[in-house]
Amino acid sequence: MQTTLHTPASVAGTGLHSGSSARVTLKDAAPGTGIVFRRVDVTDRDNLIPALWDRVLQSPLATRIVNGDGVMVSTIEHLMAALAGTGVHNAIVEIDGPEVPILDGSAATLVRAILAAGIRQQDATLEAIEVLEPVEVREGPAWARLEPAAGPEMDFAIDFPDAAIGHQEKALGLSNGAFVRELCDSRTFCRQADVDAMRAKGLALGGTYLNAVVVDGRGC
Repeated sequence: MQTTLHTPASVAGTGLHSGSSARVTLKDAAPGTGIVFRRVDVTDRDNLIPALWDRVLQSPLATRIVNGDGVMVSTIEHLMAALAGTGVHNAIVEIDGPEVPILDGSAATLVRAILAAGIRQQDATLEAIEVLEPVEVREGPAWARLEPAAGPEMDFAIDFPDAAIGHQEKALGLSNGAFVRELCDSRTFCRQADVDAMRAKGLALGGTYLNAVVVDGRGC
């Protein structure tokens, strides 16, 4: 069955790339709505942005979606993960700025807010996509692949020359609350060279959060 939030859930903080403050409030939505962002600070044009694959802009280092009137919202990854990981199918996401706050760099704060608000079932069946054959994308040395499976599973690895990161891997079945227990507090990280490159492009302006990045191969 489809689900939505039982009561509203709110968080506030600073955007990682814009450095802008924003408040996010998750509200219930009717069956079949999906996840829809509403830019409440935009009042002169359509301010609704459905979180759909065909609304995604090419935006390295953050996921950005846009509607037909050019209204955008950025860095939605952790919020979308929190909603998916807690099993919320329908929600209106009200936000008063252009970027979702980075919070502690993970989805954990959002997950806690959603669980505190509660999740209720709706009188509507859920449609799902079944992966019938492998689908793969590659960019340089990085790649990601979807494969058919009996249930939701993930298997990933990273490999960095920096001693503080090194080679890490994890395989996890994503049923029965595993995302909440084992994955939602995984934090975004980067190296000082990455921060310098992003700031040269006018990104990564959320300075408070960036005190927690990995700097020159050392935990900072």
